[in-house]
Amino acid sequence: MANRLINEQSPYLLQHANNPVDWYPWGDEAFDKAIAEHKPVLVSIGYAACHWCHVMEHESFENEAVAAYMNEHFVCIKVDREEHPDVDHMYMDAVQAISGSGGWPLNVFVTPQRAPFYGGTYFPPRQAYNRPSWMQVLQRMTDIWTDQPEEVAQQAGQMIQHLKQASQRMTLAAKDTRPADMDMCRKIADNLLKQGDKEYGGFGNAPKFPGTMAISFLLEHYHFTGYEPALAHALRSLDAMIEGGIYDQLGGGFARYATDREWLIPHFVKMLYDNALLIGTLCDAYSITKEARYKSTVDETIAFIERELKDKSGGYYCALDADSEGVEGKFYTLTWEDWIAVLGTSDEAVAAYFGVTEHGNWEETNILHVAKSATEVAAAFGITGEELATRIAAVKQTLLAARETRIRPMTDDKCLLSWNALYNIALCKAGVVFANDDYQQRATSHMQWMITQFYSGEDLLHTWKNGVAKIPAKLDDYAYLAQAMLQLASATGANDMVIKASELVTTVVREFGLENTTEDGFFYYTPQTQKDIPVRKIDLYDGATPSANAVMAHNLWLCGMCMEQSRWIEHARLMWRHMNNTAVRYSYSFGYWALLLQRHAVGLKTLICAGSEGDQYRREVLTNYLPQVFSLTSKKEIFELPILEKKFFAGKMYIFVCTEQACLSPVSSVKAAFQLLEQ
Repeated sequence: MANRLINEQSPYLLQHANNPVDWYPWGDEAFDKAIAEHKPVLVSIGYAACHWCHVMEHESFENEAVAAYMNEHFVCIKVDREEHPDVDHMYMDAVQAISGSGGWPLNVFVTPQRAPFYGGTYFPPRQAYNRPSWMQVLQRMTDIWTDQPEEVAQQAGQMIQHLKQASQRMTLAAKDTRPADMDMCRKIADNLLKQGDKEYGGFGNAPKFPGTMAISFLLEHYHFTGYEPALAHALRSLDAMIEGGIYDQLGGGFARYATDREWLIPHFVKMLYDNALLIGTLCDAYSITKEARYKSTVDETIAFIERELKDKSGGYYCALDADSEGVEGKFYTLTWEDWIAVLGTSDEAVAAYFGVTEHGNWEETNILHVAKSATEVAAAFGITGEELATRIAAVKQTLLAARETRIRPMTDDKCLLSWNALYNIALCKAGVVFANDDYQQRATSHMQWMITQFYSGEDLLHTWKNGVAKIPAKLDDYAYLAQAMLQLASATGANDMVIKASELVTTVVREFGLENTTEDGFFYYTPQTQKDIPVRKIDLYDGATPSANAVMAHNLWLCGMCMEQSRWIEHARLMWRHMNNTAVRYSYSFGYWALLLQRHAVGLKTLICAGSEGDQYRREVLTNYLPQVFSLTSKKEIFELPILEKKFFAGKMYIFVCTEQACLSPVSSVKAAFQLLEQ
């Protein structure tokens, strides 16, 4: 018999809808029941593509005896961390404070007032791995709740106080109001290089995550300063990922991370946000180097997203699971027998290129990767590079077609506003860098889809599926959508998007601002109207996605310039000046802040192409790499934006370069405009 989760949208919750556990979704109903029955609450958090979440479900939550105990002694809530990231953040912080580590599944024991008093991650069905069994944990929590209520209340109260103070300490630690300069940026670059793996690229040892914000910072640092070590490490990192197993050599797109130092063995889950961020960084690499491999990787990754993550209505799904048929990576890997059966030949040259062997390179199967360069393989087998390229392309096409006949991994087919906005930014950037009208048109239609589906009056909603949007939007939803609107305006000349972005900025300042906004300028992750969690958190560091506060600082500056709102410009400046010291000391975790600080040190500018040929000039301008410049177009005398006023002259074409203080004398050629930008 199905439980209450059967009526939910989330694929993760629906996975648990037929568990014998009497699961509730997150909401007042469960906590009201806990209050009425004076029971502790178990909040169990995960996501659809989480391998160990699946394991614990099969081992414990599908067990009738375990479920009966849980139902008798607890009110049990299942949470999709992607639907309720605020809930996940709060309880993850609590578990990390309790145990020193975190992860998913996240199992937290809380009072009926939602305050955590104990928690952990995966617990096995029998005592193992130096961990108690799940039943031992349940019984211990029952005993404590029954026999030591004062201790529970004290622990819960101390934890809430700790969480509030931790958020406050983060803002206090950030304070350093020195203006950014290039010496500071060099320190950031060198700190990142110290963390870099000089042999295999990336940062740190296994597991290895893409680190896109850090790589983009290094690329920009090279662009502004010519510092060769920054470029070398950034490109080494991207090349290693492109050639590794973390990149799907057949279908395009990147896995979440590599489990090894060499980028060979991925955690096979594919997330929308990872691929969106990597598209942007690869576009940066192409802008600097003009190397074709970065463009082809972007094109293949966009093709993967459009083919496998796109909803027929126009939005984009969250993820593809790592598992199929209960085995991680089965959809993507090949045995030697598979290789020969599909191709009808061993094709030893292409096998050598992809590192395919009879014994395999992972659990007796083969993860395709670029084991040897095309030049090495062609020379070893006495064939031309053109012939090898033709054979590789044919093999890829054949293997991909065969793979499509396999049982696919599950698709997490909900659409999140924040992740969709990140992909929209990626489409805009790819459209600009490659002068690809198709990508820009997709970004335009996708933006209209987001506006249609996620707006509820003037407010935004967070998640969508099957035509229904729900759950109030969080700071990252607002921040990323506003940034996407601004980038779309720059890429296409749709200046109405700047107006809509400015409306979102106004809402964020009003609903998410701190009580002492004039002092530090940071924003809470949740709006002041949201009352379902006991602690409002301030996130300043990059997680898997950019810091929403950092993106909001970017939005405040851009909207402040476009709308001539000096208070927004000052707000942005206040925020990133408070982050200077933190970005230098903890460069990898504060990559987006570092990008802003560096652009500010170089000199942020706006560039306006005004006149009937504005579109043509804009295209010419934007094909150049100008990360510190925001470009707009004015093609008529009706000025939608204050910054465009008195910058249109019928029959003439001018380019205006503006700093925070003033607009320089207009020029009539792109070459002259670049000379102004270099001043």
